Amino acid sequence: MEVASLVLPVFAIIVTGWLAGALGYLSRSLADALVHFAYNVAMPALLIVTIAQEPARNLLEWRFLLAFGGGSLLCFALVFVAVRAGGKHDLASSTIYGMTAAMTNTGFVALPILHAIYGQPAVLPAAVATVFVAAVMFPITVILLERRDARGSPAHAAGLVRQILLNPMVLSTLIGLVWAITGLPIPAPVAAYLNMIAAALTPCALFAIGLGLSVAGLRSNLTASFALTAVKLVIMPLIVYGLCVVCGLNPLYTVAAVVCAAVPTAKTVYVLAHEHKVEEKLVAATVSITTMLSIGTLLVALYLLSGLATDTR
Repeated sequence: MEVASLVLPVFAIIVTGWLAGALGYLSRSLADALVHFAYNVAMPALLIVTIAQEPARNLLEWRFLLAFGGGSLLCFALVFVAVRAGGKHDLASSTIYGMTAAMTNTGFVALPILHAIYGQPAVLPAAVATVFVAAVMFPITVILLERRDARGSPAHAAGLVRQILLNPMVLSTLIGLVWAITGLPIPAPVAAYLNMIAAALTPCALFAIGLGLSVAGLRSNLTASFALTAVKLVIMPLIVYGLCVVCGLNPLYTVAAVVCAAVPTAKTVYVLAHEHKVEEKLVAATVSITTMLSIGTLLVALYLLSGLATDTR
């Protein structure tokens, strides 16, 4: 019930956005403005305040990073290579396919679930997973998406480097990492300011997904979306669990790693897809489907890990 109560409101916001567009209450074109705000303002604020407030030593839990991070990158690579080998998708499209199957919603789903069930000790691994997604998965996505505009002259290559470094997600991640390394606390007013802006990310991004989602678009991408959903909610948690066993990760961190892998696709993949105009309908459909089905898969994962869970108390 704790899992359902946390995941259902997320899906409800998507449905609310879809109803607003389907009934004509709001224009679907407003989804663009919401996504631009989420991408350029709310997400950078979240990344800075999340990363900067975490002690640098806590960001280097190598066995956890190897299990969760390795599983994330492996799933991305498997889907990316499979889609690219098909010959029907370019680099940007293949990147979005891969990240839709591998980029996980740790901050807004996994972290509150782990905190609700296992308390404060489970927050740290979820925070580390969130930082990994921000510091590794986001930049990889941006680099691969931006490369399509960098073919040709050296000027284009220089422009790519500039675009990557000035990308809101990459830049905010770098700022957060530098701040974390200094060990300085964020002044309370600044932290409050960033948290207020960051709090707008979830409703804006989820509502925009629903507002821009049409039944025709959902149906047209149904097969691909369910295939990506199977990778995200079944294959990725199994890979991560296997890596946890190989690494000898302790019970709490094993549970945290699997839960972080078993939550829905991150809504920020849709933000990236929309910003770069690549596979938007596919991502919107997959975020919606993984959000809905993750209620069941998370309950199964938590039940199967219940033996480990007793060791974390």
